[in-house]
Amino acid sequence: MMDTTWLVFFPQTPATPSSLRVLVWRRLQQAGAINPVGGTWVLPQRKEQEQFLSTLLTEMEQQGGSGFFLEARTPTEATQADLMKRFQQERAKEYQEFGERCQQFLAEIEKETRAHKFTFAELEENEQDLLKLTRWLRKIQQRDFFPSSSNREAVGRLAQCRQTLETFTTAVYEQEGLPPSNPENSEPISLVQEEEKEGEK
Repeated sequence: MMDTTWLVFFPQTPATPSSLRVLVWRRLQQAGAINPVGGTWVLPQRKEQEQFLSTLLTEMEQQGGSGFFLEARTPTEATQADLMKRFQQERAKEYQEFGERCQQFLAEIEKETRAHKFTFAELEENEQDLLKLTRWLRKIQQRDFFPSSSNREAVGRLAQCRQTLETFTTAVYEQEGLPPSNPENSEPISLVQEEEKEGEK
């Protein structure tokens, strides 16, 4: 069992206006925190998560809120396993939604293929949709602290979407009478540029 230290966050926000409470909730959700009890939030103890909570506290204090966080360890392996399982269950929900969106992407390309809509307009639209899926999966993975089979399945689904788009791209080139793209460089340019920008951050 992984020996994980946890960050337990206790935010306090004024009853009104509700905007700060909503902001805190959204930031914690985006960071991948879980809310096991009442207004208490939990994250694995990592440098990035400590920095996130410190920054969030500063922002809260500037808007009339307050709070604090502590480092904690679970007393038993069973409790440790339960916390990790809760994190995985939250990410599994996101991976499931991601998978459903991938199926929609594949269905749309299949529909366009049956209709022989091999145009650059359709290709560009599909590239943008794949770019959105790529960004979405990256965000889920960033808050997936304890990867499981759900992560591997999502990666496989995205790979299927990429391969399907490559096939569609080849059909568009053929329709326009252009030479086929190099299979080794067949990934949409917009996606290559996006991942290069991500790598520079």
